[in-house]
Amino acid sequence: MSLIFYKTIAGILILMTSLVAVIYPIKVRARPHHHPILELGDAFASGIFLGAALFHMLPDAINGFANTLKDTHYPIAEFFCACGFLVLLFLERIAQCIPHVKDAKHAMPYMVALILIIHSLIEGGVLGINTTMATAFVIFVAIIAHKSSESFALAVILNRSQIMLKNIIVIVGVFSLMTPIGIVLGAKMTLLLPYQSGQMWTAGFNAFAAGTFLYMSTLHHINHHERMHEAENLREFLFLFVGLGVMGLLARWV
Repeated sequence: MSLIFYKTIAGILILMTSLVAVIYPIKVRARPHHHPILELGDAFASGIFLGAALFHMLPDAINGFANTLKDTHYPIAEFFCACGFLVLLFLERIAQCIPHVKDAKHAMPYMVALILIIHSLIEGGVLGINTTMATAFVIFVAIIAHKSSESFALAVILNRSQIMLKNIIVIVGVFSLMTPIGIVLGAKMTLLLPYQSGQMWTAGFNAFAAGTFLYMSTLHHINHHERMHEAENLREFLFLFVGLGVMGLLARWV
């Protein structure tokens, strides 16, 4: 099997995984209070984002900067992570304090979707750049293991917003296509972008995105999921912990 053919199959499988994972959240398009399953699904999604930030994206960013900036001891990855956290916190505080920018809160799901879309493009680019079958296979396993969870999480967050169903379908479709597109672009741009520069850009974005994921899974989740009954809070916390545990287990092998 040639490497090009393998990457083509990998892109198709990743695309199919992304689309299958969003079927249920889109099918159950309704208000959260009428569908407790979506409430628990959203808590599970928050756990996924928290685990993705702590177990995968931030450690990858730290290693990326360590490999490219060996003489620098400043915690660059942690700095970008804090920036990502504070950017979303700032936007949400503005939305709460200034009535004229109330619509900014409704833009939050779009921001999360944009970050996931860019991250998926980078993931595909990393797979496309690799020139050995063994390394490409390891990266493929890592991507497809996370893709279904991220797709489900994105669909649930969009489902809870005021975004129209047709727009949700478009966003999810674009997100699903980004990794295959990244694979193609990565394969084409191997000779155009020095490896070290590409690694630095990837590390910086992963660190910033990790900060946004930390915010979405903690303060944003708490602010938008207050419950009258303690039992519901405990169930949601359990599903959040399960989502975190899933990403922790994935970190053990990929």
